[in-house]
Amino acid sequence: MPHINLLPWRELQRKQSQNKFVTILLLVVLVSFLSMYMLSTYYGNLRDGQNIKNSFLTTEIGHLDARIHEIRELDKKKESLQQRMRLIEDLQSSRNLGTQIMDEVAKIVPGGVYLTKLERRGSAIHVIGRSESNNRLSTMLRQVQNSYLLEKPTMQGIIAGEKSSRLLSDFNMEFYVKPFDKIGEAKQ
Repeated sequence: MPHINLLPWRELQRKQSQNKFVTILLLVVLVSFLSMYMLSTYYGNLRDGQNIKNSFLTTEIGHLDARIHEIRELDKKKESLQQRMRLIEDLQSSRNLGTQIMDEVAKIVPGGVYLTKLERRGSAIHVIGRSESNNRLSTMLRQVQNSYLLEKPTMQGIIAGEKSSRLLSDFNMEFYVKPFDKIGEAKQ
């Protein structure tokens, strides 16, 4: 037995090992490619799904933007209508303002005070008249201050009466009509 040759057996085993290695290597490469293909397909499907969602959201955002634009236009129309309504209400409330002023002036003028001229310029009312005493004029000033319609009374001058009518003194007074919002608050 000294002459046994083990070389062919080793060579056969080496070939088998090499075949086994190549088979495992090919199997690993095949599994790697297959897993990469499956991952690529999975992420591609996710990307396509997200693109579909994004396009849907884009179209919905476009619809909502159109609705927002319509709402803004409606808000502008609403504001315009409200402004017109406020103007109409102001006109309605000021429609009887002249008669209210005359009524209020009649209430604030005490006995012994005689008005000779009453002139309205905008919201200012200029009064010229005659008075029996200065106390009666101060009463009139207080009543203007307490009025719901009139405000800011100012006495511009008092002139003592002439020889023929010493009992009466001439006066100039000015007061203002309150703005509409203050009149509404005072009435309530």
